[in-house]
Amino acid sequence: MYLSLSQYVTPYRTTLFFALLLMFGESVVALANPWLAGLFTGAVLGGVSRPEYSYHAILALWLLVLFAQGLLNFGNRFLIGRTAESLLARLRTGLYDHIQALPLRYFDEKRRGEMLALLTYDADVLSSFVTGPLLNLLPQFVILIGALWFIFLIDHKLVLLIAAFVPLFFLLIKILGRSVRPLSSAIIDEYAKMYAIADENLQMLPAIKSFTREEIESERFRQCNQRLLGLNTHYLRIQSMLSPLIHFLAALAILVLLWLSSARLQAGHLSSAELVSLLLYSLLLARPVSSLADLYGQIQHARGALQRLTGIFAINPEPEDTDRNRMPPVTGAIEFQGVEFSYPGRERVLCGVNLQIKAGETIAITGANGCGKSTLVHLLQRFLEPDQGRILIDGMDIARFGLRSLRSQIGVVQQDMLLLNGTVRENIVYGRQGASGLEITRAAKAAHALDFIQTLPNGFETLIGEQGVKLSGGQKQRLALARALLKDPPILVLDEATAMFDPEGEETFIEECREILRQRTVIIITHRPASLALADRVVVLEGGKIKDLG
Repeated sequence: MYLSLSQYVTPYRTTLFFALLLMFGESVVALANPWLAGLFTGAVLGGVSRPEYSYHAILALWLLVLFAQGLLNFGNRFLIGRTAESLLARLRTGLYDHIQALPLRYFDEKRRGEMLALLTYDADVLSSFVTGPLLNLLPQFVILIGALWFIFLIDHKLVLLIAAFVPLFFLLIKILGRSVRPLSSAIIDEYAKMYAIADENLQMLPAIKSFTREEIESERFRQCNQRLLGLNTHYLRIQSMLSPLIHFLAALAILVLLWLSSARLQAGHLSSAELVSLLLYSLLLARPVSSLADLYGQIQHARGALQRLTGIFAINPEPEDTDRNRMPPVTGAIEFQGVEFSYPGRERVLCGVNLQIKAGETIAITGANGCGKSTLVHLLQRFLEPDQGRILIDGMDIARFGLRSLRSQIGVVQQDMLLLNGTVRENIVYGRQGASGLEITRAAKAAHALDFIQTLPNGFETLIGEQGVKLSGGQKQRLALARALLKDPPILVLDEATAMFDPEGEETFIEECREILRQRTVIIITHRPASLALADRVVVLEGGKIKDLG
């Protein structure tokens, strides 16, 4: 576990080292308090008259020690707090970047709520553990060893009594903590399920209301929340049993120690000052011993979060572009050579597809649902990789090139428009950051979106809501087209781009698009006859093969 943690801690090793020094200093200073209490008791009760041991000097020194302890505590808290937030921010950023770089196929079997749980709950658990219990091990160890050493200096026979209680502590933690590890993993998994349900239901809210499923979905979320409550309650029950028992054993050891030390006081083997110091060192010793109860549960909790995080980091992301694999600008000639593909656990979708598309040509790919139309486009963008065969652009195998440079030359207008909850302008420039106002207006005009944009309350600065809820289907489609045109790709894919239109709107959209499509290679994925009028050729897919070219 600690080896895996090192990769997250290493960037902050210098800061954490200074924090450890401050914690070490605070622990050493804390060990001076019982000693000063003993000196003060001796000065008051024993009548010590030497100036350096007068209770006024001892109190002044004690005040200085307390001030130093407070100063060290302030520095430590601030440094640890800042490091914890920095570590959490860095971990979340790295995790987000990695999730974003994973192949799309990975998310076919995952729910977004699980990713949100990783970014929030798991990352927070790990960050809190590193900057809390894990970092606190050294000062607790210093206090433990220091208190034992001073007790040994006062009366070495009493240390043997304390040592006899140590195996009891560890045995109790082992017995009661046996179920903590699987319980911690179950809590983390249930948190992920709860996030997943909440995220899914928020996305499905219109459907939930439409089908009046509010009570059903509320019950589903409530049951998940109740399971989580039950697991947390069980966890707290174990921790609540463990902590008092450890405290009780520590208190019992102290009482036995006081009983024996009082006998030794009466026998003249201990002074009153030594007894006071012994008592305070015993109380100080109870602090690190008692913290063992909480530490075991925190370790198991962090272990579960770490396993989930290391598990997702172990998944290989999509390869990055380099100077050597960057695709040069293309004209848009596309060729599928013997392409075969199947999804895991399903029959083959594409069976030896051979298709040539000339640069500047517009083709329509049609066929029944599930025949592989969209799969061809996903293979072209390398969201998927063919089981066999090759895909060429301008005679170059796309498998040789980086994904960013390949995808930058392909624009896509999808049936399910993915729009930002932002302004019209923000959605259009999503296709190319840094575009000028004139370029944005031209793209909107080319997509025949400018007219409706100018009628909106704030024009380009109008907020369109979640997934463009404030726009009509046709307006969202034109906005998506404007976004793709601003990118100005040599290859344009219209994947069921007219699905949101009625027949009249579809006809108008098609007529308006004719001039735009002449400027680039266009692949139209459709099963609507009206859209076929835009194509120079029509490709019919059936049974994973090209049945007809027309």
